[in-house]
Amino acid sequence: MAPYSAPAERLDCDLLVVGGGINGVGIARDAAGRGLRVVLCEQHDLAQHTSSASTKLIHGGLRYLEYREFKLVRKALQEREVLLRNAPHIMWPLRFVMPHDAAQRPAWMIRAGLFLYDHLAKREFLPGSEGIALAEHEAGEPLKGSYRRGFVYSDGWVDDARLVVLNALDASERGATILIRTTCRSARREGDGWRASLESEERGRIDVRARAVVNAAGPWAGKFAASSLSAGRGYGLRLIKGSHIIVPRLFEHPYAYIFQNPDKRIIFAIPYQDEFTLIGTTDLEYTGEPGKVTISQEEIDYLCEMANRYFNRQIGPQDVVGTYSGVRPLLDDNSSQASAITRDYLLECPDDLPPFLNIWGGKITTYRKLAEEALTILQRRLGTNAPDWTAKAPLPGGDLQLPGMLIVRYDFASFLRRFRGRHPWLPAKLAQRYARNYGSRAERMLGDAVSLADMGTELAPGVYSREVRYLMQVEWARSAEDVLWRRTKCGLHSKPADVERLQQWMEQQQGHRDDARAVNQK
Repeated sequence: MAPYSAPAERLDCDLLVVGGGINGVGIARDAAGRGLRVVLCEQHDLAQHTSSASTKLIHGGLRYLEYREFKLVRKALQEREVLLRNAPHIMWPLRFVMPHDAAQRPAWMIRAGLFLYDHLAKREFLPGSEGIALAEHEAGEPLKGSYRRGFVYSDGWVDDARLVVLNALDASERGATILIRTTCRSARREGDGWRASLESEERGRIDVRARAVVNAAGPWAGKFAASSLSAGRGYGLRLIKGSHIIVPRLFEHPYAYIFQNPDKRIIFAIPYQDEFTLIGTTDLEYTGEPGKVTISQEEIDYLCEMANRYFNRQIGPQDVVGTYSGVRPLLDDNSSQASAITRDYLLECPDDLPPFLNIWGGKITTYRKLAEEALTILQRRLGTNAPDWTAKAPLPGGDLQLPGMLIVRYDFASFLRRFRGRHPWLPAKLAQRYARNYGSRAERMLGDAVSLADMGTELAPGVYSREVRYLMQVEWARSAEDVLWRRTKCGLHSKPADVERLQQWMEQQQGHRDDARAVNQK
């Protein structure tokens, strides 16, 4: 038996949240804002897995109407408006074009579905749907001539990983303790609460005593529940692999596409990072290790083939410049096809134990509502009654309007003009990225910089040391991958030498910080 080692730290809290994906950070933020003492642990980086591998849409889920998921679609459409209002820097409206393929679904069915989509929830920012003649519309030009008519409707785009980080940041600023690269090794009942053993790469072993535990471990939720609760508890999860490909830009206009396919699935083709088109997603059952999921050659071929059914410009595997894959933990509803499995969620909190809330399923659009419902359950069990608050609370950087302005429409452009006016020395493309990434908090990141030279060394294309230092100090970035793929999305523009240079610089900065900490502790 290994000798006992005392924990480096002991923490007491009301709520221990296990999992730093969108559901975990959403619950941590909501709870901290209600005055609860919160500790959140994430075994890797924030949003490293499922929550950064989405199609990056804030949407009701038009195709879920076909499966009569009316309640889920209505809830998601309501949340779409709330999120666009509260995070207009990292989210924006997007118009989708659906070319009509009569062999897949009749036009009357599509019109009926779009009518429901327009009217299931109130729309403040987004225009309704319409039919178009593709020969007369700019979105028809990249398509094959056999597609003559189509439909246009609205949804929203989101930088999914930044959505997670900003929720964690708000939670932290409201008093939550956010522990990244910290694994929950065990959680066991102790009296009227729970005692958990955490293992942190930076802080060593941490002993946590919590009044309640939230299992928001995503693809690992079933495993964590099984290790913490008695056998036979919990609902089943089905792990569904979704993969995307990125290719050079296939069209010049700002519209996105939704394509119907012979297998009854749909794929999206979306403008991405100015120079690219994002195509996805697949839906495949997955039984491997969730942290090691990668796209297969068959998936690449499938996505290319489905895109080639519609676009004049044909693509193949040789055109793919980037890919990503993720595992979605969906609630098992016994559907025979992966694409038909419900995207709704279920919150399970056994009555015969101290509060232990399992999060089964869910989708990124409904994370805030899920958190609100989770706090309703947890507060009842913990004996607190603070009111809901997140519906009208902007995420960090989301307060783009001038003081006294009412938000009557989505208007990022006005904020961008004001930001560029204050910092005319910033190149236009860099100013836009800073405004998008940080919103009103871009000023904090820039600090006293008054020229590009003040931004420090360019460690990767468009990524300067001042920004990286801010991301390390404020947003928990610890590696080049954290910065390039989850904090800035600059990875597609970076070469291996850039990644290595950035990683070395960050390790050097981390070493300086560790040395300073050691001196201060003497």
